[in-house]
Parts: sequence; structure tokens; C-alpha cells
Amino acid sequence: MLYQAYQNQADLSSPLRLMAQSMSAMLWMNNTEGSWMRKVSAGMEVFSRMRLTHSRPDYGIDSVTVDDEVYPIEEETVLSLPFGSLLHFRKTTALAEPQPKVLLVAPLSGHFATLLRETARTLLQHHDVYITDWHNARDVALRHGPFGLDDYIDHMIRFTQTIGPGAHLVAVCQPCVAALAATALMAEDDDPAQPRSLTLMAGPVDCRVNPTEVNKLAVSKPIDWFEKNLISHVPLPHKGYMRRVYPGFVQLSAFMSMNPERHKQSFKDLYQHLVNGDVEKANVIRVFYDEYLAVNDLPAEFYLETVEKVFQTYDLPRGKLTYRGRLVNPAAIRRTALMTVEGERDDICSVGQTVAAQDLCSNIRPYKKTHHVQTGVGHYGVFSGRKWNQQIYPRVREMIHASEG
Repeated sequence: MLYQAYQNQADLSSPLRLMAQSMSAMLWMNNTEGSWMRKVSAGMEVFSRMRLTHSRPDYGIDSVTVDDEVYPIEEETVLSLPFGSLLHFRKTTALAEPQPKVLLVAPLSGHFATLLRETARTLLQHHDVYITDWHNARDVALRHGPFGLDDYIDHMIRFTQTIGPGAHLVAVCQPCVAALAATALMAEDDDPAQPRSLTLMAGPVDCRVNPTEVNKLAVSKPIDWFEKNLISHVPLPHKGYMRRVYPGFVQLSAFMSMNPERHKQSFKDLYQHLVNGDVEKANVIRVFYDEYLAVNDLPAEFYLETVEKVFQTYDLPRGKLTYRGRLVNPAAIRRTALMTVEGERDDICSVGQTVAAQDLCSNIRPYKKTHHVQTGVGHYGVFSGRKWNQQIYPRVREMIHASEG
């Protein structure tokens, strides 16, 4: 009922928003800044943008600069599966020296993998980059079956095998548990494609350490409550009709409710920038919300299993996590180098939760282990922004290149 009600509201408001968007453009072109018609135009644009979208935005990575040379980038789908694709940012001009192959593992948590476009763009300077491009579950037909945490780990293994021997994994936030599990399973099987290095960034490896408000919320209710209150069936006319999902709009509502005044102010600022004719400042807000308001539904099985096993019962750090009935043993990892990265001010995945992987991987030699706490950054600052580019990335790059030998 919740999803159907949302769909009805979206269907009713869509024509109004399209009309407002068109009228805003016409009024903007024919009026000077500060005029009353410019104010009407700005108000209509703000109204038209206060809506959710459900399609993946473009990555917008057309080129990258390597050693002062500009190399065109082409997006190439290497492997396409119902719930996700392995996407390759291929440099169309050959480099003098091959670069390390990196699989950037994106979260499946209400937004699309494009949330990591800046992370990918930075990595592309010195690496051959692939990314896990997760699909919107509401567009996946029921005939493709369920998708749970084991299936997510399956994708990690299959994507890594597709890239081939010598790949490096960089997991951001939620998928740190799955990436660590996949690496452990591949190591135990002596898989030739097991990664040369594993970088875990701001991930909930052990949520018992320094619990955040997010962690406390996860344990405040039994898992049955989450299933009863947060899971919905996809309505018509979507391809995934009747699939059980955790809707992206529910996740986004939870995020926005944490800082409602900040979002209100952002839209007020957008309006004022448009009235003043300050297009550059307005575009900064436009770009942010084009990404932020693009939501991705999660398969219900994956969401519920993640809440229960990662945030409630802490299966991985307790040595209880299983994959298709098989115990996951991080101590099986021996040849893969390990790096963990945390943000000093991270209020989603606090200091101590990611570095816990270092103790779990007890058979990796000390010289192949690295930990970095970045001062002055919160959760998103670990993988985007100035300090990511200037302080965190150089350390990640050094570890990856040192593991190439």
C-alpha cells in the first residue's frame, strides 16, 4: 500500500512538474535578473526539482588526465546480470605502461553507484577502473528470483573473476562486509583471481564498536518490524511488479529527516541564486540534488539480511557469517594486502568499525596491512572531496601499486 500510494502521488504531480519546468525555462529567457517574472521562473524551477527520479544518472566521466596527457574514457559493460553490471571505464587510447586493475565496489543502499563518480574519476588517474553498477530492483522482473546477501557476495566473486587475476578491490561503506567475505572465500578456494589488495573504506565490519545513531536505530526494533513496516511490493507499471523491495524513497526520507533544515536552506539558496542570475552557484545545488534525489530500490532479501547479519547480530566479527551454508573465514586470506580507511568525524560508520577487519584477517603479514584515519572528515569525506583527493587517495594508490609486484 505504501509504494502504491507513493506511485499515485508521483503520477498525479508529474504533469504539474513538467509544466512548471517548461514555463520556468520560457520565463527565464525573457526576463532580467531580479524581475518579478524571474522570481516566478525561479520558484517554478525549484518546484519542478523537488521530486524523485528512479533512473541512474550519467557518470559523466568523459576523459581523465594522466601525466599531463588527456585520455578519452568510454563506458563499457563487461558483464550484465539482472541485478547489476560490471562497468569498465576504458581508456580508449593505450598508455605506455599498463595500470593496476581496480574494482570499485559501490553500496547498494538507496542511491545509484554514480554516487562514487568522484571516487572513480580520481582512481582513473593511475588505475584501470571497473565499478559495480547496481540496477534498480523495481525494474527487475520476478522471474529473476530473489537477491540476498549471498547473491551480493556471488556478484563480488564473479565480477572479480571476470576482471581476471591481479585485480584490486576498493569497497566503500556498506559492501565492505561482502567484499571481505568474497576475498576470504576466494582465498580459501585458492582462486587465481583472488584480489592482490583489498581496501575497505568507512565500512561496518564490526558495528559493536562505537555505535552511531544509525547502529542504534538498527537494533532498536526486531527484524520482523523492519520487514512489516519498511518492505513494499513494486506496483504497476514497473517491470518488477510485485517484487518485494525496500523502496529508495523510504531510505531517502530517512536520510533527509536527519538534516531537514539543511535541505530546506539548500532549496531556498537555489531560488535566490536563480533570482540573482548566479547560474554557477545554482548549478552546484542542481548537480547535487540531481544525484541525491535519484533513488534505487533495494531487493527486500538483501536489505533485511544486511540489517540482521551486519547491524544486529554482527555475524562477521563473531565468526558466524555463512555463505550458502559455508562459514566465512577471513583468516584464510594470506596473499591479499589489506588497507582500512576511516573518517575521524564519521557519524554513520564510526572510527573502529572498519579497522576491525585487521584483526579478523589474522594471517595477513603485518607489512601487508595498512590503516589510515583521516582527520577532519565525515562519512562522505572519506571517498570524495579535497581530503580524499589530496590525503587519502595518495595512500590508497601507494598501497595498490606496492601490491603489484
